[in-house]
Amino acid sequence: MSGATRAGVEVGGTFTDLVAFEDDGVRITKVPSTPSQPHRGAIAALDQSGLAMGAVGDLVHGSTVATNAVLERKGARVAFVATEGFRDVLALQRQSRRSIYDIHYRKPAPVVPRSDTFEIPERIGPKGEVVTPLDETAATDRIRRALDGGDYESVAICFLNSYANPAHERRIATIIAERFPDIGVTCSCGVTREFREYERASTTVLAAYVQPVIDRYLKEFERELDARSFDGRFSLMQSNGGRLPARGMADNAITSLFSGPAAGVMGAIRQAERSGYRDLITFDMGGTSTDVCLVRDGVPTLTSDAEIDGLPIRTPVLDIVTVGAGGGSIVWRDDGGMLRVGPQSAGAEPGPACYRRGGANPTITDAHIIRGAVPADTFLGGRMEVDANLAHVAFDALAAQLRRSVEQVADDAVRVAEHNIVRAIQLVSTERGRDPRDYVLVPFGGAGPLHAARVAEVLSIETIVIPPAAGVLSAFGLVASDFVRYESRTVRFPIDETDAAERVREQFREMRTDAERAFAELGITSALRFTHTLEMRYIGQAFEVPVTLAESEIANLDSASLRGRFNEAHHRIFEFDDSRTNRPEIVSFRLGIASPPPSIPELAATEGAPLADPVTIFDGGERRRARRLNRRALHDEGECEGPMLIGDDTSTAYVPPGWSARIDAHHNVILNVAAGPRTKSRHPSTP
Repeated sequence: MSGATRAGVEVGGTFTDLVAFEDDGVRITKVPSTPSQPHRGAIAALDQSGLAMGAVGDLVHGSTVATNAVLERKGARVAFVATEGFRDVLALQRQSRRSIYDIHYRKPAPVVPRSDTFEIPERIGPKGEVVTPLDETAATDRIRRALDGGDYESVAICFLNSYANPAHERRIATIIAERFPDIGVTCSCGVTREFREYERASTTVLAAYVQPVIDRYLKEFERELDARSFDGRFSLMQSNGGRLPARGMADNAITSLFSGPAAGVMGAIRQAERSGYRDLITFDMGGTSTDVCLVRDGVPTLTSDAEIDGLPIRTPVLDIVTVGAGGGSIVWRDDGGMLRVGPQSAGAEPGPACYRRGGANPTITDAHIIRGAVPADTFLGGRMEVDANLAHVAFDALAAQLRRSVEQVADDAVRVAEHNIVRAIQLVSTERGRDPRDYVLVPFGGAGPLHAARVAEVLSIETIVIPPAAGVLSAFGLVASDFVRYESRTVRFPIDETDAAERVREQFREMRTDAERAFAELGITSALRFTHTLEMRYIGQAFEVPVTLAESEIANLDSASLRGRFNEAHHRIFEFDDSRTNRPEIVSFRLGIASPPPSIPELAATEGAPLADPVTIFDGGERRRARRLNRRALHDEGECEGPMLIGDDTSTAYVPPGWSARIDAHHNVILNVAAGPRTKSRHPSTP
């Protein structure tokens, strides 16, 4: 790296955050996002930070560009090339209905219409055998007629069973590249080599759809960086919780779809680990949404069954559940007269009413201003002025409709948002076979610490860890993340075969060689770590259960140990196993390769606004007198009892009655619930 400074820039829905680590300390910058031109917000953060870009050796970026391209249907025009007879795979999808009682239900629209789908005569069998040889003459002619004058930016190729044998896909990709060098080509074998034709086709098409958008975005961003004399390493965050050098995204843009939420999870893990906490539920509440994720023993849960706008994505992503409950989420009344929060958001433009940018709808941020939980004079550490009168005006009409006071409706809205968050946490914990009481809650984002204690009370979580600079923790997570890549393969066989364990070892050896080669091409060769996961099921089941194996286990694997590990994982989720009557089988392999940064910088606390007079908070239908402390005051006073507000320059934490707060040696604020009859120890494993 050319310089010692390390920086992360994360573009959120409302604010763009920068965290930079220099020799003499931490630099934090927060600016409004620019949704129409997201790179402008990121460049504005770099400029306003005052960083000398020539001294920045490591710059990591996370954004919502790929996500927005799909949600807003503003991706590239894609030609989809499929096996002859399978032209309608994107339209047919699955027979299941998400809303079985909705007579107006429609399947999610694919990003590629049927008119842009073309068939090629070929067929591969499920074991990789050639059933119908590729007719190159016919294929070349069809490709020429399809792409000539078609104004396509990208081609997605997904042939039947090509996960088992990608030869035909690769040959067609070569033919297209030779005749149409200006059109990008995405093969399913380069995106996901797993079975299930619709999911694989959907992932491939989405990858081709966002790739030109990301390419243009990166080109523009790098041009701005060059103009500022940056010549360090530039990386992008991925949905799997790791980053890759920007050139590694040249054919892998699909992995950046959920990069912002993933960065926050990694930042929470790194900071909580310093205080010895490794079993976490992360809770990221920003301006437009809330993201929650379960972390077991310092490792976040991965899933290969993610969706965006109803369309499946078969690539490993952090198992994050998102709900429309952010600071900018709009509070409204439905047709039945019930109070609702989100998923619509005021976003960055115009933002909540109190921002004085033209917003007129009531939002959760306005509700906190009205309740007194966010004093107007300390918003963003006092750097941003907000108008409490405009917040009241935004809630007036809603309060009149509900025949309640503005304060009561604002408090009700906060309770509704918190119950939406509780439900999201239950989805990643109890519905995955995990008890949330066995975890600590780690809130961050601008609004997370405000809601954390009330959310924890509903879930009977007794310890909360609030990181320093919680409002910009996602930007910290960018800098603190590893370089990560995943390889996946569908290779099916029952584990009672005599050579099952050896087949597992051989498959992982092959995938490890491929992963190391890919990392070496990106210049990453040091301190490599590997993770090994089997997707397994009982024969006849329609879904798989992930079984993660430690590297030390693989050398001593046998059929009995594989069966035992699967039965244990199945029982944890479903409370039963079928081992006496059914045989387990391996369906897919997933190998992760990671290279950690040489060191993880420490995120120090910011001071927050100066101490001020106590405030009155309307909470739970009652007015409560609350102290106002910044982090330095909390450090000086030791453990303090609620109710109180603890502020820093990026967020405010609310400590209700019945909770205590202290700050530890690693700048984390630790909230503990008062002892009760069911209180269990929530002390970290190490001091």
